[in-house]
Amino acid sequence: MSAETTGVASGRPRDPRIDSAVLDAAAELLVDVGYRKLTMAAIADRAGTTKTALYRRWSGKAELVHDVAFSRMARLPPSRGAVEADLRIMVAAARDLFASPVTRAALPGLISDMAAEPELAARVHAGFADVFGALRDRLVVAVERGEVHPDVDPDRLIEAVGGAAMLHALLLDDREFDTAWADQLSALVVHGVLR
Repeated sequence: MSAETTGVASGRPRDPRIDSAVLDAAAELLVDVGYRKLTMAAIADRAGTTKTALYRRWSGKAELVHDVAFSRMARLPPSRGAVEADLRIMVAAARDLFASPVTRAALPGLISDMAAEPELAARVHAGFADVFGALRDRLVVAVERGEVHPDVDPDRLIEAVGGAAMLHALLLDDREFDTAWADQLSALVVHGVLR
């Protein structure tokens, strides 16, 4: 039986230290030179490994940068039982993700590559779905309990918060995300704009 049919990989097992060194090197270079000038050769050199080792782990630069920018996204903590607190946590999580210098450097190039590579787009979408899925479930329950307006679509709310953070990162990169930004967006989400 071949390694493919048995599900056992041939050769040496992958060294997780290389994965970590590559992700760290890619993050540093991404911030230093930007997405467009980033190369797999430069990443391999900085990580102290080979391009071959990189291509065994990632199909190319876009997939590697995706992992650098988004693989460290943390799942939202368990619900505090109050919808307003959960929404504030969601806003803070979006701010933290998009305020990261690595994410800011990766975002324009990844958006372009996602348009050309459906597999990459699906992977990015799946990552966000995993992170915010728990909040979506909380919002569905909150609507059912009458804690949230019945016409609130949880998916649209998530898009509004994520979209606001992404827009800020893409177009207002000279301004830092701060607590005031998160508080103001949270107020908009929780209270709306009408008196």
